[in-house]
Amino acid sequence: MKPEYAEIARKSLLLAAAPDPVRETLLTGARTRSFDRGATIFLQGERANAIYIVADGWVKLFRIAPNGTEAVVGVFTKGSSFGEAVAFRHDVYPVSAEAVTDCTLIRIEADAILRMITERPEIAVSILSATFVHLHNLVAQVQQLKAQTGAQRVAEFLLELCDCDSGTCTVVLPYDKALIAGRLGLKPESLSRAFAKLRDYGVTIRQYHAEISDINRLRDYAEEDAAMTWGRSQ
Repeated sequence: MKPEYAEIARKSLLLAAAPDPVRETLLTGARTRSFDRGATIFLQGERANAIYIVADGWVKLFRIAPNGTEAVVGVFTKGSSFGEAVAFRHDVYPVSAEAVTDCTLIRIEADAILRMITERPEIAVSILSATFVHLHNLVAQVQQLKAQTGAQRVAEFLLELCDCDSGTCTVVLPYDKALIAGRLGLKPESLSRAFAKLRDYGVTIRQYHAEISDINRLRDYAEEDAAMTWGRSQ
């Protein structure tokens, strides 16, 4: 494993709180694997026996509904982990995973962590922390869907990509617009309308870049009571 990938794994939520000897033991047995864009990492219904940490690139988790519609459950990038909860129960994956971009993943066998929990119970805190964050993110997604307009969801997504707190900022859209729409619970045409709406708040979309003229103004809009926003749109 490249030293930089090992360092990403050490700082990941999954392993950051674990004692040094535990981290190093797990990383000794871990393996990296590269996937091309669009490649399947695992499929919904497959037996879960490993946990993954993203070393580079982006990965999406999604479900296919009976009518064939794809529902994006989560999108993960460098330092994020996924697959913890089901892997420890040797259950099946409730979602599929696909490489959104060319990516490299660190694969840790679930049995290796289970053995370490038996020997060093304190590592269970790391596992609980990672699981809690996943739950918190899902709750936040539900809150966004119920309490924010589509344009507000897009505004918040752009703000999460900003590397500064105020003033102007240009961010790179990390993956294609179809996936952004799925991640935010929007149809592609609704995403286009949201981008058009955000022009009123100083956002200009140029291919894979979003230019934000005033971060605070956009943040105020994202946090505004949705009832007020819907009322103005009537």
